[in-house]
Amino acid sequence: MATDIKAPTFPESVAEGTVATWHKKVGDSVERDELIVEIETDKVVLEVVAPEAGTLSKINVEEGDVCQSEQVLGELGAAGEGDKGGDAKADDAKRSDAKSDDAKSGDAKADKKPADKKSAGAGKQHEVKAPSFPESVQEGTVASWTKKVGEAVKRDEVLAEIETDKVVLEVVAPADGALAEIKVQEGEQVESEALLAVFSEGAEGDAGADAPAEASSSDDDGEADAKVDGKILAPAARKLAAENDLDVSKLEGTGKGGRVLKEDVQKAIDNGSAKKSAAPKADKSAAAPKAASAVEGERPEQRVPMSRLRQTIAKRLVQAQQTAAMLTTYNEVDMSAVMALRSQYKDTFQKAHDVKLGFMGFFVKAATEALKRFPDVNASIDGTDIVYHGYQDIGVAVSTPRGLVVPVLRDTDSMKLADVEKAIGDFGSRGRDGKLGIEDMQGGTFTITNGGIFGSLMSTPILNPPQTAILGMHKIQERPMAVNGKVEIRPMMYLAVSYDHRMIDGKDAVQFLVAIKSLLEDPARLLLDI
Repeated sequence: MATDIKAPTFPESVAEGTVATWHKKVGDSVERDELIVEIETDKVVLEVVAPEAGTLSKINVEEGDVCQSEQVLGELGAAGEGDKGGDAKADDAKRSDAKSDDAKSGDAKADKKPADKKSAGAGKQHEVKAPSFPESVQEGTVASWTKKVGEAVKRDEVLAEIETDKVVLEVVAPADGALAEIKVQEGEQVESEALLAVFSEGAEGDAGADAPAEASSSDDDGEADAKVDGKILAPAARKLAAENDLDVSKLEGTGKGGRVLKEDVQKAIDNGSAKKSAAPKADKSAAAPKAASAVEGERPEQRVPMSRLRQTIAKRLVQAQQTAAMLTTYNEVDMSAVMALRSQYKDTFQKAHDVKLGFMGFFVKAATEALKRFPDVNASIDGTDIVYHGYQDIGVAVSTPRGLVVPVLRDTDSMKLADVEKAIGDFGSRGRDGKLGIEDMQGGTFTITNGGIFGSLMSTPILNPPQTAILGMHKIQERPMAVNGKVEIRPMMYLAVSYDHRMIDGKDAVQFLVAIKSLLEDPARLLLDI
């Protein structure tokens, strides 16, 4: 009995959607809760999963067609029903021919496998596509392929990384198996949901979907051959070539049809005829190693394309300076009280909250309190409008191998000091691993950047549009200060607030910075709210 595949119930503000992608074709087997089709609305992309295991028997709404809430999109038949009803629009003769072609295609694929099937799904082909990019991301660059053609891969293991101008997105394996073909090489640009590669389900050797049928008659434990760099390799030969990092295109095959055997690879290893030519490797963060060019000699140079993140950083910084009336005001803060408090309670704090007590938590809490007192500093400019925010979302600049990113702490007014320290530590570790998502960096009403960790004594931070102010922290350095008529050595830090003079008057910017200074020099004010 057929089961209806229905569109989900759309949100109240969404009238209709468009069928963006069918991930299964008529006749494909489907597991329960497996993604079948995606529906794109004007706000979100909705996923439709299989209500039960079976076979997709009919598609009612094609890709690109408009659908309504809870409309029947297709039908799911019992497992093994195949293409029943799938070609309802064609006449009987065409349907018969199509089924015949499908059968021949299935037989050809079956010939590439051992007679004793390893599993029911072995050798099934999957299209590996780029993920759906967020609305603000137009395209990405394939930064790296972590797996080679023919290399064994486990389900959900990372196959490739795509670098966008904001985050690095991972593409994972849809099942256990191997890459059969890579469509988009490292350094090439891709759009959302573009086809990246063809993946073959099953054992490592099953990746050879492009190998001729007769190549399956190997004695390599029943595994199929694979086509790599235009050469047909037996599984044992492919494994040996990978272990010795050989250039497959230089291997000479003596087997049937030019098939490269294990002894061919061993011969190439012995005479050194298939070694890869030495070439300077471009940094993967450049995301385009093929486009890198090097100039050798006594004064060597290397030219690599600027990463997407670096391009975006450059564009935004220039935009901030060109569009904002940016000024900077400075002050200095005596860190004695904060350092004494931290020294007294750091061990107890770490035992209680399982996180170290740093300085950034004090600055975030002090900035939050100051933002509440000076709402203009917490506002943003949208065209000719001023947007006043009734909350404090503070971005914290984090340095990563790919560049500077600014993840955002949400509702810092309700966060405890330990919550702030834990969140910042999490941002730092995920930033270094390239695991920060776009949702982590969207929004923000104010930003704090700390150049002091790199030794900066004083700097002028640049605004993070559309925000209207940013606080710069710097190195703590002992200096002689006049205290109650006496000269004392105190740990001092220069603070800088850059602000957009279109929105914030100089008086408010100065008083805002003085408020932060007062809260830090007497941390009890944070508890007493004075």
